[in-house]
Amino acid sequence: MKEFLRGVMYCIGLLLLALGIILNTKTGLGVSPIISIPYCISNIFKVNLGNATLVIYILCVVGQMILRGKKFRSFDLLQIPMSIIFSQIINIFNKMITLNTDSLALKLLWLAAAILLTGIGVAISVEMRFVPNAADGFTQALSKRIRKGLGLSKNIVDISCVLITVFIGVLFAGKIVGIGLGTLAAVIGVGRSIALFNLFFKKKMVALAS
Repeated sequence: MKEFLRGVMYCIGLLLLALGIILNTKTGLGVSPIISIPYCISNIFKVNLGNATLVIYILCVVGQMILRGKKFRSFDLLQIPMSIIFSQIINIFNKMITLNTDSLALKLLWLAAAILLTGIGVAISVEMRFVPNAADGFTQALSKRIRKGLGLSKNIVDISCVLITVFIGVLFAGKIVGIGLGTLAAVIGVGRSIALFNLFFKKKMVALAS
């Protein structure tokens, strides 16, 4: 029964994460670092956002192979089918959701909701201890490789994603695409949202997952 509940909660976490990511992109204020690369590619080359995200996530799995070396587990390859499912969820939400507003105040409210949903989605999916999100798996692999804290590794990954996004945008579009206030807000806010959610619900989630 607990395994079933963990599976249900894991799926809920993925849905909330995908919803938060798409809401973030719809505000037009700048997207979170990890989704900024596929978002930029999608906008410049008119590629499906979910498919662009899938490619980046597969590259994250390849990166884990390189960073972990012989310690890479065959189990970690399950991140690829999980990424395929996740990218399709992103496509569904991307088609369903439209934010038609020019009000900065409303955009900021939607941005806050997006960041909160993203944080909750990450917190739930991680605590259920199933297949990790490919981007999170890459961050964890980097943390172990450089023997530094997960927080520092997350900062390195985020900064790298932003720099790559800026490079792609300037090179192929002559401008920065997808980076803005929302990007900075996501860097700060997602971590705080995870901490806040865990403060009230982590013990219950751990009890469920154990």
